[in-house]
Amino acid sequence: MCKPLWKNKNIRFYVLAGCISRLGDALTGMAFLFLAYDLTGSNLLTTVMAAAETVPYLLFGLIGGVTADWMQKKKWLIQLDIIRVPIVLSVVVLSSIGWLTFTYLLTASFLLQSIGCFFNPAHRSVLPLITDENERISVNSLYDSLTRGITILSPVVSIWLLNTYGAVHFFTVDALTYVTSALFLYQVTIKEKEHAVQKSLTGMVEAIKEFADWTRTQPVIRRLFLFTFITVFFNTWVWEVGLLLALAEMSGRSEELYSMLQGVFGGVVILTNTVLPLFFKKLTFSHYLIGALIWGTGIFYYGIFFNVPHFFIGCAIVGIGLPLAGLTRIYILQSLIPEEKMGRAFSLNAVLLYLANTISLAVYGTLASFLSIQYLMIGSGSVMVLVSMISLLIYTVDTAKFGRRFLINFFK
Repeated sequence: MCKPLWKNKNIRFYVLAGCISRLGDALTGMAFLFLAYDLTGSNLLTTVMAAAETVPYLLFGLIGGVTADWMQKKKWLIQLDIIRVPIVLSVVVLSSIGWLTFTYLLTASFLLQSIGCFFNPAHRSVLPLITDENERISVNSLYDSLTRGITILSPVVSIWLLNTYGAVHFFTVDALTYVTSALFLYQVTIKEKEHAVQKSLTGMVEAIKEFADWTRTQPVIRRLFLFTFITVFFNTWVWEVGLLLALAEMSGRSEELYSMLQGVFGGVVILTNTVLPLFFKKLTFSHYLIGALIWGTGIFYYGIFFNVPHFFIGCAIVGIGLPLAGLTRIYILQSLIPEEKMGRAFSLNAVLLYLANTISLAVYGTLASFLSIQYLMIGSGSVMVLVSMISLLIYTVDTAKFGRRFLINFFK
């Protein structure tokens, strides 16, 4: 599956650019938190630094999508990569001369994440321009598998850097990844259409409104965005916070066990991504619902069997359902969204993800003060399973009715 794709120069350099960029993003994400705590010694301010990663997407996410639809994507992506280099290097310089402050660190984080709001939708919308429809499941699987592998690798790289050069040089490595990403993207040949648009603030507002109006006429896209919000909302706190807190109650090795869970999860995701293209050439909304059903079943499982061994089994189940849902979401967007709207589609998807993350952490953080972690896990898994099953039934019935109407009209 991978060898023929890897021989395609455009696909090869596109995937390599995404992977090297993901490594840099993972390292700086940790470095901002490490340096924030080193500078302030405050849990609150370190949390503020973490929150700074989500705010730009809520502010600029939709704007970034419109810009991605307007600009020549290759040139735009290379420019954004180059712009990020002096920002990350400035943190290294200021730290080396002792002038680095929390305020500057927060500003740098905000700027980098804001640039990401423009980079990510443009990068995602390139893939349909360099692949055929029958290649997209395989390319998306390859891309997700490699970036997952990079995510698993990043803790190893971070430990090496911490023990040799220090946390601040995470940013040095990140600068190198941006330059390398730009060089890889330069090798990609993209055939883009010129779109006559009014590139102004008024035009931007009209573009967002036009996409919203178009989305209202697309039932599959509407359902997909709704379920993206629902699944992420019920998963975020349980996965990012609930599991770690549960492990802390059960063992003195909670961080080690949590890292092991992440490793098992990542390994199953990679295996799932490898297997999926062998069975599916096209993906539909029903596949998304099946993925969400399996995903919710995994959460429900480790909520019911609330102990460490079953956490590993539950995470493995989630590792099957989550990539099926995620790859289906990307495939549907790439297949059903017109090229001139692709950036706005992926930016709205990102806005919904970050909004769901933020609300989930706030709501569940409050609920956790008077409800047990186990009950919250069971509740989250139950809702995901129930909603997925009901929606799958409704979608199957609706699809069958549409098929019968089509046959009747065809033979009239």
